[in-house]
Amino acid sequence: MMQMQRQPAPAPAPSVTSPIDARQLANVLTEIMNNLLALIEQETELVRAGKIPEAMKLEPQKNDLTKRYIAAITLVRASQPYMAKATPDLLGALHRHHEVFRAMLQVNLTVLATAHAVSEGIVRGVNAEVQKRNIPQTYTAAGRRAAPGPRNLTPIAVSRSL
Repeated sequence: MMQMQRQPAPAPAPSVTSPIDARQLANVLTEIMNNLLALIEQETELVRAGKIPEAMKLEPQKNDLTKRYIAAITLVRASQPYMAKATPDLLGALHRHHEVFRAMLQVNLTVLATAHAVSEGIVRGVNAEVQKRNIPQTYTAAGRRAAPGPRNLTPIAVSRSL
């Protein structure tokens, strides 16, 4: 029987130990959030304008900023007890900035979900029209339209590369 090997637990994130380090961390996190918001707003505008290929080109930069954001947030979480005692105003400002950040992300997610729903509706509509044309018009002995069999349905192919 094969035994699963346990992976060592990740080392806990180091926390800040001085007000100067806390200020630097806050500045880094604020800069990352501002850059990510600017990029997401650009992406949202491109999607709203229907420029999906241009929006997709922002993905590598967005992934990099997201990784940096996660690292910074992890460090803030590890440092929260110290920052709550030593720099409570700074921690409060970070929380307020983060709430604005989250609200803006929600707007972006709504735009993307809407774009997804619209495009899915279009594809389903096109598929229904294609199926209507490909299905033979047959009737049962009772004079009702016969439901098409599975072999009469022709799937459509959609290329996801833009």
